[in-house]
Amino acid sequence: MLERITLHDKTFRLFIKNEEIEKAIDTIAERLNSDYANCTDEDPAILLCTLNGAVIFAAELLKRLNFPLMLKACKLSSYAGTCTTGIVKTDVPLPQHLEGRRVIIVEDIVDTGGTIVTLMEQLREHKVKDAKVCTLLLKKDVYDKDVILDYVAMEVPNLFIVGFGLDYNELGRNIKDIYVLDK
Repeated sequence: MLERITLHDKTFRLFIKNEEIEKAIDTIAERLNSDYANCTDEDPAILLCTLNGAVIFAAELLKRLNFPLMLKACKLSSYAGTCTTGIVKTDVPLPQHLEGRRVIIVEDIVDTGGTIVTLMEQLREHKVKDAKVCTLLLKKDVYDKDVILDYVAMEVPNLFIVGFGLDYNELGRNIKDIYVLDK
């Protein structure tokens, strides 16, 4: 593990070690396994991975879940560089056949919450039975929406971070630790 990394024109310093991330995922998986123990092969939960950032988190979570589920994906975006644009764009729409299903949204990070609000609206339009939010990271200081975040692995301050699925202009997703922008 490196103390500092450079992506494009920015330097980042180590912020959260992989071991800490893995422990937080273990805790979330235990809760999900308990809460979704009544799923059946006929009525599996849908794990809805938000591309691209949540891929690593979703993969790690999947390895720990022991109830019947289906993996689906969608892609919404609101970031350009290191800042949110405030506009949520749907790049890959929700999958079909969600009506009456229990959906667990898997997010890499929730900050202002615009993406989560948009996703919940879309899920309501698809007439899902239930939708829960599971996020690896929450920037609690800037989250100001009414949508309940049911499963939060870790809270982080309002800083720009990369690694474990999070990127800076598409680089850094594959780094196993999380790094913070070094001012």
